[in-house]
Amino acid sequence: MGSSKEKRWNLRLKKFDAINVIPFIDIMLVILVIVLVTASFIEKRYLDVNLATAKSATSNLKDKKEVVITIKKDNKIFLDKKEILKKDFLNKIKQINKESKIVINCDKKSVFESFLFVLDALKVNSFKNILIVTKDE
Repeated sequence: MGSSKEKRWNLRLKKFDAINVIPFIDIMLVILVIVLVTASFIEKRYLDVNLATAKSATSNLKDKKEVVITIKKDNKIFLDKKEILKKDFLNKIKQINKESKIVINCDKKSVFESFLFVLDALKVNSFKNILIVTKDE
């Protein structure tokens, strides 16, 4: 009856110690698509300028206290999308809170002297939180 060739099968279910991450990855991919699609509809707060490139460029986090200064390729200076003359620029920035974040967009084809004029005026008036916008290479 009990032959030595008998085999016994262990029919116990094994416990899984791992988590199935496939559904999690699927959900994350759907969220990524939603973010990418909606990001294209966000309003740009800056004038269209051809920015210079920099390897050390970092992401600009938007702040409600930010003042945007744009220098176009024809060297016209804009303060929050409104054109301003150089002689009026100095008086206008004196009215800005010194703690505000100043964002400078400068077209790469503009004269460097215009950029230095803006930067020097900000430094003379004790602005310390100055960001220069560039684009990644």
